[in-house]
Amino acid sequence: MLLPAVEIRDLTKTYGMIRAIDGLTLNINQGEIFGLLGPNGSGKTTTMKIISGILKPDSGHIRVLGFDPVQEPILVKNRIGYVPETPTLYESLTVRDFFEFVSSVRKLDKGSTATKVEALTKAFLLTDYFDSPIASLSLGNRQKVSIIAAFLHDPQLLLFDEPLNGLDARSGKILKDLMSHHAEKGGTVVFSTHIMEIAEHVCKNIGIIYRGRLIAQGSINDLRRYSDNQETLEEVFLKLTNEKDTIEDTIKVLKNALG
Repeated sequence: MLLPAVEIRDLTKTYGMIRAIDGLTLNINQGEIFGLLGPNGSGKTTTMKIISGILKPDSGHIRVLGFDPVQEPILVKNRIGYVPETPTLYESLTVRDFFEFVSSVRKLDKGSTATKVEALTKAFLLTDYFDSPIASLSLGNRQKVSIIAAFLHDPQLLLFDEPLNGLDARSGKILKDLMSHHAEKGGTVVFSTHIMEIAEHVCKNIGIIYRGRLIAQGSINDLRRYSDNQETLEEVFLKLTNEKDTIEDTIKVLKNALG
């Protein structure tokens, strides 16, 4: 039996007086695309950073592919590809130099990596920018650079925090297909998104976080049962996060105000 890709028990993380993660318990299986959903400020990004080993939790248990990201950060980082919500790239480097830097740090084979880089940059229409400084790139093209870098070492686990930010429809479709291909090969993808339709069609399982706690987890059909068999994931999400009635009241006020 395979170990869970991510196993979290009673995780907590605070920033001053704010408790971003409040006793979070979550299991993510290997070989699946798992969607992490929640309102702004619910703890999604903090959870991603803890899984990747960037942040240390205050308390609780976490294992990533069987390793502790706090005690064994290098072993975890070697096995994951991470695209943060706001990519942090070396802006003075060209795209070419950045990929060579990533390849060097990860000690990848130059030949096979060059083949991957060529295929991915062509797919994401980055070839014309290959020798441009990253500082000169648009938000969407920077996102593409970050995504390509995450794939280069063929990680077991991909962590994508709002990966579609700034991407055009073509690039978004390619990324979704790459995520599916990664899962078909036995890899795992964890990604957060505000676009419910994408989560509904791409994810095998979904976890909904609210105020730092997991309030629902399962397939789309499982989640519908949490919420009176609501038809769409958006309706389920709004019902579970107590936002549906608030939105309806807000719309009524706006309609009256705007005439």
